[in-house]
Amino acid sequence: MSPVIKKPKEKFHIPSKYVLMIVSALCVLLLVLTYSFPFATSPFKNVSSYLIVPFQNGISAIGDWMIDKRDYIARIKDLQAENEELKTELSDLKSENTELQQNKYELSKLRKLYTLDAQYQDYDKTGARIIAKDSGNWYHSFLINKGETDGLAVDMNVIADDGLVGRVTSVGPHWARVISIINDDSNVSAQVLSTSDNMIVSGSLSDYANGVIDYSKLTDNADQVTVGDKVVTSNISDKYLPGILIGYISSINKDANNLTKSGQLTPAVDFEHLDTVLVILEVKETISDEDTSSGSSDK
Repeated sequence: MSPVIKKPKEKFHIPSKYVLMIVSALCVLLLVLTYSFPFATSPFKNVSSYLIVPFQNGISAIGDWMIDKRDYIARIKDLQAENEELKTELSDLKSENTELQQNKYELSKLRKLYTLDAQYQDYDKTGARIIAKDSGNWYHSFLINKGETDGLAVDMNVIADDGLVGRVTSVGPHWARVISIINDDSNVSAQVLSTSDNMIVSGSLSDYANGVIDYSKLTDNADQVTVGDKVVTSNISDKYLPGILIGYISSINKDANNLTKSGQLTPAVDFEHLDTVLVILEVKETISDEDTSSGSSDK
């Protein structure tokens, strides 16, 4: 007896051309329904609005966020570059401003020296810069950058601002030391300009803390000297040329002997902010001690 052989069942198969025709017909049908019956497609639209629209919104949001980040980074780079440019420009402006201020300061000093030079035009002078000073708040003793090679000599008078600074006490080849009239060791034979009454102006660092120095032995028998009068170097001075402004009377006191007066005066020079000075290239001619019985007490 022979075994029963079962034939395999044939699978159902639709030719591809029919599948294409069916799909095409379905598409055409859907198009017709969409244009003919819009309401029939509303369920599909509702479904797509719930599924596709949020997805599209999410993609759009991510795209917008990435664009914003790109623009933000670009702006940061632009701002950093602009900041560096502004820093460089600010540094240049600061340098220019400092230079302009320095030039303005130098110009102001030169104008003062020019005015002072014109005021004492009868004397030959040379300008000098202060290069060192003794300790303390004021220029009571200092060095200048001119010396013997520039024609300087001991006892030459030094002026600045509006009047007398002091005199040269020692000289080197390229430097000179100046002692000012506010120094405790300084005495200047002076006179009141309006009355020609003589006096002695004495330096005092303690008094200059209040902006004044002392004077004494004022002979004012006619009581004509008043506060504010100008005091200049006297023609009887043995170290200072005559007529150089020293300062202004700020107080007057009658001495116990009832013959002389004393008090304080305000110097014409700011001894706290000296920078440049003029040295008069002339030494006061004096008579020797053997030829005179009395002389001034300048020192």
